[in-house]
Amino acid sequence: MVMWVVSAALTEEAEEDLGQALEGLTAGNWVSAGAIFLGSIVISRLVHRLVSRLVQRGDGGGQAARLMGRVFASLVVAVGFVYSLQVLGVRLAPLLGALGIGGLALAFAAQSILENVFASVLLQSRRPFRLGDQIETNDVEGTVEDVNFRTVVLRTYAGEKVLIPCAQVLNAAITNYTAKGTRRTTLEVGVAYGTDLEAAQRVLLAASASVDGVRPEPAPEAWVEQFGESSIDFALRWWHLPDIATTWRVRSGVAMAVNAAFDEAGIEIPFPQRTLGFLAGGELGIKVARGGEGEAERDPT
Repeated sequence: MVMWVVSAALTEEAEEDLGQALEGLTAGNWVSAGAIFLGSIVISRLVHRLVSRLVQRGDGGGQAARLMGRVFASLVVAVGFVYSLQVLGVRLAPLLGALGIGGLALAFAAQSILENVFASVLLQSRRPFRLGDQIETNDVEGTVEDVNFRTVVLRTYAGEKVLIPCAQVLNAAITNYTAKGTRRTTLEVGVAYGTDLEAAQRVLLAASASVDGVRPEPAPEAWVEQFGESSIDFALRWWHLPDIATTWRVRSGVAMAVNAAFDEAGIEIPFPQRTLGFLAGGELGIKVARGGEGEAERDPT
């Protein structure tokens, strides 16, 4: 209640001062104020470009450069606005007082907005990712297109544009697939029981190494992973460039190369199958019904 009374009093005083200032204005005052404000906008754009270039030349990345450019540009516009008000003869003390009281209430209402702004500043200073990186966060995977004061903009691999609030990104796990310049992919391959495992291992290594996009160093690896129900399973691993397009292309190439090499070497890739046994003797008859569906029938003899 007290805050509302103070705010109302300050607002009335600011309106009275503003009315008195406007009464004595001339066309020259309006032209001067307008020129100052428009000039500040032009200068802010130049400052934005200059600061962005300076930050990028230093240790800052693209996101930090954009952020610092926007901050300094906003400051220039704010200074220009204040000077234009002074040219118009507006007293700033009552106006700032009214804005301060009202701004406190506005801050509570805009808490989520301010939270995202501070989160954006932290993200762009810590730089867990850069523009163009392929990341996964908040169950969304895609390429970073922009980081502004409110959201992180991702372009998914299906071409969808997803905006995630900066606060959510800051508080969630972030997986950066392209940060290190390389990425490892694993392909599980099963061979039939009775296969010469050392020969199968040599075929897997040679087939994967022959595919364009597979890094020679570190070299591909093939290890027996487990004894499955119908196969002995290998884990074939190789390194490649980290972007998703290369990942899909190289994985497909390795799978086709392994299949062709196994066919040539006579190595079987088995499929799941069941062997049924019967405790009692006798033959198992099959009765064919209409529609082509079969029905098992025991021979009583």
